[in-house]
Amino acid sequence: MVVAVVAVGYFTRPIWHGLVYSAIYSPTGLLVVGGGSLAALALWYLPPERIESTGSAGSGGSDDFGGLNLSSDGPDPIGELSGDAGGTAAAKIRLLAVVVGLLIALSFVVGGISGTLEQRTLAQETMADATEVEEFPAANPENPRVVPRRVSEVTTRGEVSYRQYRLGTSDIARREDGSLAWSYPIEPDGFRNTLFENQQGVLLSDMTRIDERRTETFDDTPFTYGEGMFLHRSSDWQLKKTDYLARYTDDAVEFTHDGTPYMYYPKTGHEWRLAPFPHTVPVWEGGALVFPDGEIRHLTPAEAQDSEILDGQRLYPVSLTRTEMGSLGYRNGIINQLPVVGSHVGEIELAELPPGADNEQPFIIDLAGERMSYVTAMEPYGEDSRGLDEVWFADAETGAYTFFGTDRETLTGPERAMGIARSQDSQTNWGDNFVVTEPVPVIVEEDLWWHIKVSPTDFTDVTRNVFVNADSGEAIAVRTDNETRAFIRGSLDDATVDDGEQAGDDQPAGGDAEGGDDVLYYVVVTDREGNVVERIPVRSGQDTAIVAPDDDRVTVVNQTANTTATTNTTATAKLATPAVTG
Repeated sequence: MVVAVVAVGYFTRPIWHGLVYSAIYSPTGLLVVGGGSLAALALWYLPPERIESTGSAGSGGSDDFGGLNLSSDGPDPIGELSGDAGGTAAAKIRLLAVVVGLLIALSFVVGGISGTLEQRTLAQETMADATEVEEFPAANPENPRVVPRRVSEVTTRGEVSYRQYRLGTSDIARREDGSLAWSYPIEPDGFRNTLFENQQGVLLSDMTRIDERRTETFDDTPFTYGEGMFLHRSSDWQLKKTDYLARYTDDAVEFTHDGTPYMYYPKTGHEWRLAPFPHTVPVWEGGALVFPDGEIRHLTPAEAQDSEILDGQRLYPVSLTRTEMGSLGYRNGIINQLPVVGSHVGEIELAELPPGADNEQPFIIDLAGERMSYVTAMEPYGEDSRGLDEVWFADAETGAYTFFGTDRETLTGPERAMGIARSQDSQTNWGDNFVVTEPVPVIVEEDLWWHIKVSPTDFTDVTRNVFVNADSGEAIAVRTDNETRAFIRGSLDDATVDDGEQAGDDQPAGGDAEGGDDVLYYVVVTDREGNVVERIPVRSGQDTAIVAPDDDRVTVVNQTANTTATTNTTATAKLATPAVTG
């Protein structure tokens, strides 16, 4: 029976991966899972007479293990049904429950010590490998994060039509032209399809522009093992089957190379540290590259970095970066960060993101030279501390850390920056019609700015981008993709806006040739292909009316009322096809 159980466990080993992995690489898992399994196996093979003889050694002939009554002489449903064998089995089960209970109690003590030492060791090793820099690294102005995840979810899903498939969990990948995109697996939808259908390639939705957003669909390449497929047909099952002693805590990175879709899964592992008390620390174990034909290529960190297919993609696990950054509170010692006796000297913690931010740290941005980086904003320890103390950068390909210290000059954090972005336009009906969302850090001429997006509450568009300076608190709003790139490039005054004019002294950034600070919003007229035909400014005090079609034109009338007269400002836009009434 033991052989049968082991055989079934082996063929279904991906199901038990979490338990087995914790039993090997976790002190508490080793105690509870490993110790409990050994105790069960020992009791399974323990002869019945050993139970009986142990019982007869106690007073009154009872099964007495240190005062525990395991006698089968009293009422015992199992014994009544199965005789002596049932009574012995019941005694073994009771003894196993006692052993497992003691192991669980012991695991709380061991887990507290080993967990604290894990954080301390991880913080020491992270600090030892990190380099402090005097200046922020330059951002890539061609790859700003303009489209938030939720906007991409709404707009991208509205552009595709699959009856048997759906778009899976999104992630960030690099397209073949070098730009960044939200990437999605095209996975089976519905229980029946998860059993019989395959993942049909990937979809890449441009995150660097909203005006002329590009979506590429590679849905003609089925994956033998993919996302959303059931049990042994799934990529998760095959990853654990082919490399059991690794963890796959990150979502897949879906991308294409030479027109062929691939998926990459970053891998983490653990290493034991025996002093001063046994504990483990997480490490990067490379990654797994999944081919459409079912090949799974497990790569070491060096092999992943040398892979031509993975060139420019994210390789280092985001989850590991988040764990390493979370450990930095222990860098000045364990006692220093304790709640009551700790002095909290130099202690930092992850900066909090307010509700509605719709992202989490570390932020993923593109730096100059098309090098993706994981950026983590750290704030000083304390409930009321919301300013930035340090900003950490992790190279997404190598995991190398650099950090910038503010030297007691506290910078504005993401929570305060979102408040500044809202106060920059007090006339907008925040919360009901529009929200500020997804702050990400960006470096402009060696200064840190928070790049915040303004979207309607249904997340169907990005109406403007607001940049908040983390040092001065200055807020600048821009509206077009060209202006966003020009701002990050540090040349907003030279940016070409939609109507061909230059944004200069006579024209506020983000406005149009006739614009001004009093422009509340724009009526954007597009043809059936989505091309912008006309952008019509609506100023404070104006009402907008859509006049019935005249020939093949739509007339937008802005009426400005005052105490003496009424002025009509009329703009017309010719449609690509005759308008349809009704």
